[in-house]
Amino acid sequence: MQKTIWEKYAEVLVDYSTNVQKGDLVQIRATSIYAKELVKAVYKRVLEKGAHPILRTSFEDMSDIFIKYASDEQLDYIDPIIKFEYETINKFISIGAPMNTKNMARADMTKLARRTKASQGLSKLLMDRTANGEAKWVIADVPTHALAQEAKMSFDEYSDFLFKSCYLDLDDPVAKLKELDKKQTKWANYLNGVKKLRITGEKTDITFNVEGRKWISCSGINNYPDGEVFTSPVENDINGEIYFDFPQNYRGNSSTGVHLWIENGQIVKFDADTGRDFLEAMLNTDEGSKGIGEIAIGTNDEIQEVTGNILFDEKIGGAIHMAVGASYPETGGKNISGVHWDMIKNMKNNSQIYADNILIYENGKFLI
Repeated sequence: MQKTIWEKYAEVLVDYSTNVQKGDLVQIRATSIYAKELVKAVYKRVLEKGAHPILRTSFEDMSDIFIKYASDEQLDYIDPIIKFEYETINKFISIGAPMNTKNMARADMTKLARRTKASQGLSKLLMDRTANGEAKWVIADVPTHALAQEAKMSFDEYSDFLFKSCYLDLDDPVAKLKELDKKQTKWANYLNGVKKLRITGEKTDITFNVEGRKWISCSGINNYPDGEVFTSPVENDINGEIYFDFPQNYRGNSSTGVHLWIENGQIVKFDADTGRDFLEAMLNTDEGSKGIGEIAIGTNDEIQEVTGNILFDEKIGGAIHMAVGASYPETGGKNISGVHWDMIKNMKNNSQIYADNILIYENGKFLI
């Protein structure tokens, strides 16, 4: 019998992305009722693997209500049950299904920043457990009308786009992900021998020290869809300016024309055509939010335009992204922050990447 699209999707998330084993404790989190079909398929697959599913589902995102009405004490409070789950659960499968992508657009930025700072310990806990092999996690989305509207597509067009980006239109999406990983691993291995990375382009000339840091191939383990190679640069040795021509979406807000100036790893000056106040609030969240946590090169050629969904946009083939805030311990990164904002830059026109002064990437394509 031919598998449904949801059965194939669930097998990727359970069998491949998180490698669920008998006896594992598996949290399945979903943000709205629109995720129902995939949640059911994942729940069934987890049971088939002999693991123990824990459902954390909601009929809509409550974040806007929480930020609007929570007191300072409530903003700072970390639920001990949630903390226990972060300390205990082996596998985390998070399924996004937004009913409204702008529900946080008018949130109080000061309160949002305070909540972000309070919860940074949970983020670090999960990152550390992932780095030492104690936990695995994956984030995925299902098509919704809100995501389709954000991408300026019909619902059917967006559904086709999402499934093709995940290779779910193929009989064996995992085989495609492994093929992608093989190609990316060659690039990552090359970059692992590099000391300095320089990126040039429109209003951009920036250098990252990546000596001793690990480059990782991303092929459906933590994000689905996927397609990137990334690392966390040396925290105090990033210098130059970088301009992001794509819209930069984060937590229901957007900034455009973001321009950053960085000295010794810290953002010392910033500007934006729109959304500058939100950008400033996020950069002032905590001690690490003006640092740089990641530099990455997108490789998914099924994704060619900005859709307003960072899970997809950061994977655009022919683009790079740089994250403001928290770094990844598994790469050797040490910057700690409640913020991890991936900012995307188009590299298809008059843009280059040099590795130790050798041109390795030009106009959206690897030359190695």
